[in-house]
Amino acid sequence: MNDPSGPVTPITDAQPHVTIFDTSLRDGEQSPGCSMSATQKLRFAHALSELGVDVIEAGFPASSEADLEGTRAIVREVRGSTLATLARCHPGDIEACARALEGAAKPRIHVFISTSPLHRQHKLNLDKQQVLERAVAAVEQARKYVDDVEFSAEDALRTEHDYLAEICSAAVAAGARTLNIPDTVGYTTPSEIRALFEYLRANVRDADRAVFSAHCHNDLGLAVANSLAAIEGGARQVECTVNGIGERAGNCALEELVMALRVRNAYYGVGTRIDTRRLVPTSRLLSRITGMVVQRNKAIVGQNAFAHESGIHQHGMLKHRGTYEIMHPETVGWAQSQMVMGRHSGRAALSDRLQTLGFTLDEARLNAVFAAFKTLAEKKREVFDADLEALVLGADAKAARGYRLVRAHVSTGVSDGSLPTASVQLVDPEGATVSEAAVGDGPVHALFAALARATGVALRIDSYNVSSVTTGDDAQGQASVTARVDGVELTGSGTSTDIIEASALAWLELANRMHRTQQAPQKRLAATA
Repeated sequence: MNDPSGPVTPITDAQPHVTIFDTSLRDGEQSPGCSMSATQKLRFAHALSELGVDVIEAGFPASSEADLEGTRAIVREVRGSTLATLARCHPGDIEACARALEGAAKPRIHVFISTSPLHRQHKLNLDKQQVLERAVAAVEQARKYVDDVEFSAEDALRTEHDYLAEICSAAVAAGARTLNIPDTVGYTTPSEIRALFEYLRANVRDADRAVFSAHCHNDLGLAVANSLAAIEGGARQVECTVNGIGERAGNCALEELVMALRVRNAYYGVGTRIDTRRLVPTSRLLSRITGMVVQRNKAIVGQNAFAHESGIHQHGMLKHRGTYEIMHPETVGWAQSQMVMGRHSGRAALSDRLQTLGFTLDEARLNAVFAAFKTLAEKKREVFDADLEALVLGADAKAARGYRLVRAHVSTGVSDGSLPTASVQLVDPEGATVSEAAVGDGPVHALFAALARATGVALRIDSYNVSSVTTGDDAQGQASVTARVDGVELTGSGTSTDIIEASALAWLELANRMHRTQQAPQKRLAATA
């Protein structure tokens, strides 16, 4: 196994590569709640190209005029990646794809038709021969417009193996360069799909003329495992989505597949051309565009992916990061690992965190702060850096208090068409009242701008989240604000039944920490005595 404490060995061009086919803009967008405007799709297409995606499936042009125009906009601007469009095996669909791809440097038309007995009977009302004829006609028509044609046998994993080999052979003869074998309903298992790819590579005529591709859905939670098994069986293209979005339970998650191939490169022997450092930024962009929040414990890009709270784990991490991390967070776009301070944290982790915050305590003082920390941790789900600073600086109420929120008011500007505005009133560390107002792109943006003017603290916000911590009509909301200060990622948290107030409290927690760092260095020095 690679040593995660050292630099990751780059994958060279001499090594076989798996083509990454991203369908976030087509299959992913079909996920309920993930629809994107043409502008949003264009923005994300640029992000996918910068990520290093080989093939971007830009849309399904025949589905709507909006999708056709959205695909055209991507074709006009995005360079570097192959741009694909989807079509049923219908002449009109293929013509719509051709119109959408006009001017593309590297165009691909992706045609599909259902092949399983269930779909042939109940969806298409066609027999085997009719389905095969339509598939061949579609590939031949698509080849009149582009050289790069992909054929997909929808519901391939529930299709008779001999018939699947027959229709794939016919597609290759008609000019298809890629054969996609989708697990459309997420039904298969790793051993089954590996065996199927091995069978097809052995039984499809002229199989060496085509790239075999896997498209796995996640209905049983096996999409990534099945995609990796397909690679073991000979697949050299995987169709996936960022954050695993897609119909029903979603698709194979791009970031998980890519990092599995990178971390276990010695086992799989193949790599990708993905710039893994852009995985987290791309994931966050998609979340902002769609509003679909990534679960905290999501592999690679989830907030907890490199977070450690257990005292045993934290102690191991302090000794050698390889004890509990198989990859560097920086490799995928995180700034660093997080030591989450909570009731499971130990004394060693607390001491390390206090040193990071600038406090070097003697044994007796550390013991006293640790005892106070444990008491606080029993009351709070997570103890933040501001809480730790308050424990150390507890004797100086003014230094520990910082700016306090008196009131905040925001206006969305929706009713009268004006800009979103916010006004705040604070009490500063000296006890004076400070009032400011600001406009912004939205109410929260305006709120943060007003707070920045009132405190004189400029924060570059990396992420902002609001979640419910209780239930019912009077549920409390917790706002979390993450910013980067001097290269260190810091998080502030605020809780209130009013999410605007919670957001202001979270922002002020970060501002107060910066204020104490700048205004009270002598208090920190005194704490070391």
